[in-house]
Formats: sequence, structure tokens, C-alpha cells
Amino acid sequence: MRDRTYAIVVLLLAALLLFGLGAAAGYGGHWYLTRNNPTGEEVDRFGVFWETWRIVEDDFYGDIPQDPAPVYGAVRGAVDTLQDPYTIFVEPQPRALEKAELEGKFGGIGAFVTRGPEGEVILTPMVDSPAEKAGVQKEDVLVQVDDTPISPDMTTEDVVMLIRGEVDTEVTLTLRRAEVEDPVVVVITRQVIETPSVDWRVLEQDPNIGYIHVRLFTERTDKEIKRAIEGLTEAGVTSLVVDLRDNGGGLLAAAVDVSSQFLDNGVVLYENRQGQSEKSYAVKTGGRALDQPLTVLVNAGTASASEIVAGALQDHQRAPLIGERTFGKGSVQLVYDLSDQSSLHVTVARWLTPDRHQIDGQGLTPDIEVVVSEEDRANGTDPQLERAVAYLREQGEQGVGE
Repeated sequence: MRDRTYAIVVLLLAALLLFGLGAAAGYGGHWYLTRNNPTGEEVDRFGVFWETWRIVEDDFYGDIPQDPAPVYGAVRGAVDTLQDPYTIFVEPQPRALEKAELEGKFGGIGAFVTRGPEGEVILTPMVDSPAEKAGVQKEDVLVQVDDTPISPDMTTEDVVMLIRGEVDTEVTLTLRRAEVEDPVVVVITRQVIETPSVDWRVLEQDPNIGYIHVRLFTERTDKEIKRAIEGLTEAGVTSLVVDLRDNGGGLLAAAVDVSSQFLDNGVVLYENRQGQSEKSYAVKTGGRALDQPLTVLVNAGTASASEIVAGALQDHQRAPLIGERTFGKGSVQLVYDLSDQSSLHVTVARWLTPDRHQIDGQGLTPDIEVVVSEEDRANGTDPQLERAVAYLREQGEQGVGE
């Protein structure tokens, strides 16, 4: 085991020396490291690791983790010394989920996976999905996937990765169903499952106002935002609410595309890198919603790429931000995909809004502050959306009087 662990650790730690070699804009740029032969000097730097680990192997009273746990622990510890919360090492399983989320599609069965009060894994099939067609019902409890029993110590990620797989392959689920004595076994053929990043509707409160919720900035978001604007325009709306609450970010390119749907010219953001000239990202032509009155909802969960969009629309005075101060993540991470399907996210730059306001560590201040209380949550009310509707109605009344 020692020789195999040694080879893997040297390979991955050498990758840490390559932080500055790539040049790409924004979170989600995928890079493949090609330097697989560390120098003798690089190997010698980690001699103390092997000195330490050999003592552990010889003297530790207890179970010693098997590969690749020691490797990942060493890499994670090395990255932690940078003291940057966004420069991180991501193991293969969460990296696979992350990539699928940003791509907006994966091979699966089309079911939501949640946890019950006692940690049980509960499935809820999506409408018209392979899971629903195969007979999975809402609130079914997952007992086994193929030959692997579901144990309480499994993470949700572990379970999801068991269910997902190559398109057109089969997966067998054993389920426990309320009021059914025997286990229910279903065989499902995996298909391409798409995960929309945008949903939209005409607001019930006012048929003149359209609501667009952007959950994440993925490879699909540009097409989806265009489809939403077109659908709402055809429905006769004259004003729009864009909801970026709890949107943790995603791809920079998608953020520029979305901003460009509402702006006719100018800059979306500036990017500063160590030792390089400032770079600007210009608004793209052809926006579909350049004139409609607009508001943007934000909160403490609005971060990264969603702060780019909010900051651009605010600085261009295209839309007021309504809600609460945003998270404050205005940095750029390159994502290096490593040889074992893990990845390294490395901070390489900082973002500024069109008026050069710093996002990182500060966030964006809403133009109209509206706090959601615990009472609001308990009652299912949304004062931030209500304030956005009131604002747009006020704008409409002012327009009529002119």
C-alpha cells in the first residue's frame, strides 16, 4: 500500500505547484494537468510527510484509512495553508455532482433524493420521469441500489452517485413503501435527466408582471432565460421580477449572457488578476428585455455569478435590488480536473462591478432593504416579492401619468 500511496501523493502534490499556469475566465473553466513527473526536488519537499506517515503505519493503535483517504487528506491540508476559502480540493464524487449541476444534465432516473427525520433516504419522482414510469412513488424509502444496501452513515452524495450512471444502463432499486408489507423492487433504465436552471411564470398578484427565478448559472441558462423572456412577452407581461435569491453562482459566461438580456451596452464586470492588466467583459448585443421595468430580488444567499448580474443591473441603473445584502463572493476560481476525477479550485482573480465596486468580502447593498422574518417564513409570505410587485406597479402608474 505504501508504494501506491506514495506515487499518488507525489502526483497530486506536484499538481499544487501549477497554480498559475492556466488562463481562463470564471468558475467552471476545466483544465487538465499534464505534468505527471515531479522533479527530485519536489519529491524531497514532502519527505517529512513520509517520515510522519511511516510512524503512523508502524505505531498507530487503530484502523489506518485506506487509499485514497491519506492522499486526499494531505492535499486538502496543503491547500488549506493558503487560507483562501475558495481555493479547495474536491474529491471525485462531489466533483462529478458539481459538473453535472453546471452542465444541467446527467444520466439518472429523475427523482429527488431527500432525508427523512431518522436519516432514511426518500425518493420523489419527477413528473413523466423514468422513475415515475417504472413505478417509484412519492415518499418511497430507498433500501438498496443494485447489490448495495443503503446504510445510515452514507451521505446523500453517496446515494445519488449509486443511482446515477451511464445513459441506457439499468439500475435496480429496492424500496420500502408505506402500508406495503414486502419490499418493492423496480428496474429503471437511466436516461438523460435535464435540470433546468430557470423557471418562470406570470404572477397571480398582477398579470402584467412576469417572474423569472434563476437557480444557478449553468451551460443551459442563456437559452432558458431567453425562453422565459419570450414566453412572458407572449403572455402579455409588461414588467419583470428577476429572482436571484439563494443563487450560489455558477459559470461566468452564463452571468454575462443573462446580464446582456437586460442591458443594451456597457460593461458587465471588470476582472483583476495578479500581474495582469484589468480585463473588462462587455455587454453582448441582442438582449430580449431592454426596456421593460425590472426589479431584482437578492439575499444573503446571492453569491458569485449572481452578484455579477445583480451588480451590473444595479450600477447601470437598470433595476433596483430588493431584499438583503448579498453574500460577497467576488473571486474567480479556475477548476483543474485531476487524473483521478478529483479537482482543484484555485482563486486567480477578483471581480468588480461596472462602477468598480468590490464584491468580494463586501457584497451588494440592496436599493430597497426588505428582511424576511421568521413569522413570514412560518406563514409562507414573501415580503420581498410583494415589495417588488408594489415597486413595479408604482412605476407603471408613473408611466401612465406622463
